Parts: sequence; structure tokens; C-alpha cells
Amino acid sequence: MNIKPIKTKKDYEAALNKIEELFDAKPNTNDGDLLDVLTTLVEAYEQRHFKIAPPDPVEAIKFRMEQLGLKQSDIADVIGGKNRASEILNRKRGLTAKMMRDLHKKFDIPAESLLA
Repeated sequence: MNIKPIKTKKDYEAALNKIEELFDAKPNTNDGDLLDVLTTLVEAYEQRHFKIAPPDPVEAIKFRMEQLGLKQSDIADVIGGKNRASEILNRKRGLTAKMMRDLHKKFDIPAESLLA
């Protein structure tokens, strides 16, 4: 296969087909090297053309709460009490910079999700 930048959807699909053919290639072989290069090109193309926006801040908090088995009362101390937690989770109040910073530090919620 002629290696070149992926510029079109047709190029992208051809690269995906070739990756599928080479999927079981052994590392440090010609096919393994080709697989590595094609994968890198496909990832670059996908980052440019299929951007995934960060989740909504409230959804990010709810998702992390679910992951950690937390209740609303568990995050209340971090964001200023039960009423404030309820207002945030029900979208009646926005997050402050301090709340975002504290949620990030305490629960490891990605800052870019909280800032969205």
C-alpha cells in the first residue's frame, strides 16, 4: 500500500480496510510497521474530523457520582451544602470556579468537563 496522508473519506475507509487486514501483524515486521503507521494516520484524521465534545458539567458530575457510588449528600460538602448540590444537579445554579476546582481535586472529574 502506498502510504500517504488521509485527506478524504475514501482515503480513510481504505486505511481502515488495510488496518483490518493487518490487524494480527507481528510487531517489528514490515506489516507490523505498516499497521503502526496507518493507525497513527487514522487517529490523526479522526481527531480532525470526528471531534468529541466534553460532556456537560452536570452530566460529568453525575457520571462520576455513579462510578464512585456517591449520593448527592456526598458531594454537598464540596460544593457548599445540600441545597446548593441540589440546585447544581438540577441545573438551577451554575458551578463557580471554586466548585469546579474542588470537584476536580476531590473526585478527579476532568477539569475540561467541568469547564464546558
